[in-house]
Amino acid sequence: MMELRDLYRDVIVDHNRNPRNAGRLDPADHEAHGDNPLCGDQLDITLQMEGDIIRDIRHQGKGCAISTASASLMSEAVKGKSRQEVESLFEQVHAMLTQANGPMPTGLGKLAALAGVREFPARVKCASLCWHTLNAALAGRGRTISTE
Repeated sequence: MMELRDLYRDVIVDHNRNPRNAGRLDPADHEAHGDNPLCGDQLDITLQMEGDIIRDIRHQGKGCAISTASASLMSEAVKGKSRQEVESLFEQVHAMLTQANGPMPTGLGKLAALAGVREFPARVKCASLCWHTLNAALAGRGRTISTE
């Protein structure tokens, strides 16, 4: 079990130090700003859609290691996926983060690295900010969302 935790920690550290899909898309079809005022995490998500598929995604902002790593992992996981697939991923990740004694969802790939966050309830909002911001962007709500 310790080796698995070490692997997950390494994934989080890597995605924090070298975030994938960082920056801003211009032009972007959809965008939203997320804010977690309790810890100061802020995040902008920009998307380019091709029909119902996320063709490209970028994230930029400032935040803790969990917030940055989560946005990086999310951006890799959703690129090329349909809205319906993204919704399913969101539900699985949300359950993984919030159900402390729940079973680990299968098929999450590197997103499973975020499972350790559920042991620290105060950090769940750090890991989920990017997902809520992505949902706001996909819904066409290009406004600030808050995870207070």
